[in-house]
Amino acid sequence: MTALARIGHVTDPCDEPRIGRSVSLDHAASLLGVSRRTIYNRIRDGRLQTVRTIGGSQRVLLQSVVETRLTGSPDRTVLTPKADTDF
Repeated sequence: MTALARIGHVTDPCDEPRIGRSVSLDHAASLLGVSRRTIYNRIRDGRLQTVRTIGGSQRVLLQSVVETRLTGSPDRTVLTPKADTDF
């Protein structure tokens, strides 16, 4: 419960602002079904946005996780073998 909710300004948790919600790198990896290393790669490539906590930890913005899931950005190109046409 936020301070505003305690003093009666916000009664429904759905009305609370969602800006800046974040998850740990491990949780982001779990949500996306990838490894922690992949999360670091996506952060480096700019596909995931992060914030630093006061203590220096890095957290992934939940909105960027959602956007990544919706776009389904691949980490690598999957190569398919060409059919052998020389008989």
